[in-house]
Amino acid sequence: MTEQSEANGQRLTTRETAERLGVKPETVYAYVSRGQLSSSRAPGGRGSTFDAAEVDALARRTGRRETTSAPGEPAVRTGITLIADDRYYFRGVDATELAARHAYEEVAEWLWTGELRPGVRFTAPEQAVAAARRAVGALPVHCGSTDRLRVAVVAAAAADPLRFDLSRETVLGGARGLIPALVAALPMVVGRERGTGDPGEPDASSGLAAQLWPKLTARRPDEPSLAALDTALALLIDHDLAASTLAARVAASARAHPYAVVSAGLGVLEGPLHGAASGLAHRMLAEVLERGGAAPVVADHLRAGRRVPGLGHRLYTGEDPRARTLFGLLERIPQTGPALAAARDVVATTARDVPLHANVDLALAVLSVASGMPAEAGETVFAISRTAGWIAHALEEYGERPLRMRPSGHYTGPRPPQPLPSP
Repeated sequence: MTEQSEANGQRLTTRETAERLGVKPETVYAYVSRGQLSSSRAPGGRGSTFDAAEVDALARRTGRRETTSAPGEPAVRTGITLIADDRYYFRGVDATELAARHAYEEVAEWLWTGELRPGVRFTAPEQAVAAARRAVGALPVHCGSTDRLRVAVVAAAAADPLRFDLSRETVLGGARGLIPALVAALPMVVGRERGTGDPGEPDASSGLAAQLWPKLTARRPDEPSLAALDTALALLIDHDLAASTLAARVAASARAHPYAVVSAGLGVLEGPLHGAASGLAHRMLAEVLERGGAAPVVADHLRAGRRVPGLGHRLYTGEDPRARTLFGLLERIPQTGPALAAARDVVATTARDVPLHANVDLALAVLSVASGMPAEAGETVFAISRTAGWIAHALEEYGERPLRMRPSGHYTGPRPPQPLPSP
């Protein structure tokens, strides 16, 4: 910041202010609420702006530029994803624009390296695919896709003798092989639609979305459907420090190898408040279609004390930008019409009292319901996609001080010393 810019009364956006202070956007607003920083509405009433001189003065008073957070919430300095003013960015570029213009693999490369590689394709080593398929094939038939993915990661790790090499190029090489290996390990959906012969396993040159599609549904894909799936994969790659990403970074902080990092992320992803949320939205939409309207379904959820799935997000005041982008693509697919109408009915019904907006789980549910996919399909898409994000955070964490993510417990038990309990 120069004296000339201070004199010009330069205004900063929330994102720019957060970057200048080295904090999260939420912390910027915490400074405002505590009277440490003043804000003004941006032109057009969208977001806030801040005086650059005042921001720099606050930075000098704090004496450092480190990521902080609200009380009780962990904070980690990261250069991967920024969420601000109801938008999100991958390495400074609007994530929805990246996902709309580039394939999943290209967005993954951008997240890992900061470079775009047009036309890049990931290829799985044969030994990793063989090991993963054998391990998945040994599971009970009732196991879900996340069970299969967790086992496949362990098997792929065992097949990679270089997994303990944490150098950047080796980690990237392993990641480019692991993601397609996970897809290849999933079984094809039975009851494939009749056509001109059995297409079998899609070729790696067709891209990851085309490889994943027959693992999710028996229906043959059209180009708009594949484009929607590919964009969904790209949109979900990362979303700041979600619960699974935090777990992945803790593992990387302990210098666990990348496969173990992904295993840590998968373990958390299965929770109903994270990756499995799209399955709840899928079942809700299916019920809305069956019962002919959202009103009785929403009423049943509220009567049972359950939240209505697919609505609201703690990081966005408006519609989830991922949902908005995906809905735009889904509108171009004729067979999604009924599911889209059901989703809009849910939003409109709940908006009578609480103005909650659609989130990406609802958009994923529209795709899965309309495409004849099972309820867990959204979770599968989420897990495959987010693997690239976990790898990006692992690479970043490997460059930090080892074991830095080791908080101290706040002990609340009996004061020592206590007598030994009687047997």
